[in-house]
Amino acid sequence: MRKQLLFFLLLATSALWSQDKMVLKGKIVANVRDLEGVQVINVSAADYVTTTNGGYFSITAKVGDTLQFSAIQLVGKRLSLKQEDFSENLFFVRMEQQVNQLNELVIKEYSHINSESLGLVKKGQKKFTPAERKLNTASNPYATIGLGGSAGLDPVLNWISGRTAMLKKEVEVEKKERLQNYLKSLFEEEYYVSHFKIPSEYVYGFLVYASENVRLMSAITSKNKILTLFLLGELAVEYLKLISDEG
Repeated sequence: MRKQLLFFLLLATSALWSQDKMVLKGKIVANVRDLEGVQVINVSAADYVTTTNGGYFSITAKVGDTLQFSAIQLVGKRLSLKQEDFSENLFFVRMEQQVNQLNELVIKEYSHINSESLGLVKKGQKKFTPAERKLNTASNPYATIGLGGSAGLDPVLNWISGRTAMLKKEVEVEKKERLQNYLKSLFEEEYYVSHFKIPSEYVYGFLVYASENVRLMSAITSKNKILTLFLLGELAVEYLKLISDEG
């Protein structure tokens, strides 16, 4: 009897929780022509959508959830949803135009961003890339033991000659190249142009610029798609400001 009561209580709690979640239909209002592609992120539920033509969006949320709105051409906005926000047919979000300056984006701290998620320390057995394998062999006196080699003075000589430092740089370059290739495969070039407003002739330069960012590398390594998209938006603002100043 007690087990049955517990089952029904859990069932009722689950039903109430699911009823709290609703589809919020809204529209971005701003003094700009292009309102398509604005990021609408439900920070509380780790979910996101982008606006359609005219700034319209639909996202699953509940009272108390925090929504983050951001776009290259708009100043970022963060709102906590109230009960009355769901009572209207359309939830209007007024945003201000970005006027050639970097807007400060508040980014939630993620505890998983650490040396492991950056690929500096791996759980379990380490899988070396070619550049990492060279570095490990050059700097570890025991790396070749069991493979027909023995511990010796090579690591010391490599350190003195500067070869170890050179191989470390090679590993970093390899990581950045992998990140650039991932970003190329993540979106078509047209997406970087239309969504992030990067001129087509600057897309490759933007990918190189983005690959230098440690937080982006961490987000991609940990497969956090929402944070990856959010950081790309932030980096796009910085890059556009950079090429504007150079011009």
